[in-house]
Amino acid sequence: MPPADELCREYYENRVAAEQEGSDGEQVEGGAAQNISRHRPYEEKKCNDCHDKTREGGLVRPQRELCFTCHAGFAKGKYVHGPVAVGDCLACHLPHRATFPSLLKADKKEICATCHRENRLIPGFHTIAADKQLVCVDCHDPHAGNAQYFLK
Repeated sequence: MPPADELCREYYENRVAAEQEGSDGEQVEGGAAQNISRHRPYEEKKCNDCHDKTREGGLVRPQRELCFTCHAGFAKGKYVHGPVAVGDCLACHLPHRATFPSLLKADKKEICATCHRENRLIPGFHTIAADKQLVCVDCHDPHAGNAQYFLK
């Protein structure tokens, strides 16, 4: 397994490359957008809730702080997931619309594996959980918690 700083560097480089491509992350299947979740301000055309064209960066707050303007207090606990801790909500969520619930970039069965490729601490238990169709968020809080490894 590569060291953590190498994984983080790879993650950061991939995020920068995606942003430079100008993708808003819209999920497209079969040539047409298949959106099942939409951000309420986006849906209600309240673009100015997040965007301000008169400010550098075009947002009402810096990107790392923006989501916490409305989504405050949900990520409390002794342990905070890395992307949440640095305000990188876009690591897992799309800002406007998504094919998956909760504006997720991928299905909840797959989203954690986009970054977490390390071996599980108790592999046998995780195999049993997967065999029973459990997904990570059935046992782990994806944002924060008071138990180590964000256990619920």
